Amino acid sequence: VQLVESGGGLVQPGGSLRLSCAASGFTFSSYYMNWYRQPPGKERELVAGITSDGGITNYADSVKGRFTISRDNAKNTVYLEMNILKPEDTAVYYCNARRSFYTYWGQGTQVTVSS
Repeated sequence: VQLVESGGGLVQPGGSLRLSCAASGFTFSSYYMNWYRQPPGKERELVAGITSDGGITNYADSVKGRFTISRDNAKNTVYLEMNILKPEDTAVYYCNARRSFYTYWGQGTQVTVSS
């Protein structure tokens, strides 16, 4: 099982980034997918989630209206489009796959929002 995040980097406040998470080794289309983040010195928190068919999404209040989660089951990939980025969005962003008792994590990608 692998979850490989990409797309992180340094961006100025107000900018945008698109994170990707490529999955392999499990039936991606059967799993609920989440993006979490861990800011420096803080605990990991849920940012956004999407159902297996992509029909339902949910977001943390802090990112509603700015972030969009989506998935492409044909490509085994989940995305996080991040707009109007703020310094407080600085964190390591992790991809998570969940189904019943099974949960998998990626290694994370760093997002830094700074001028």
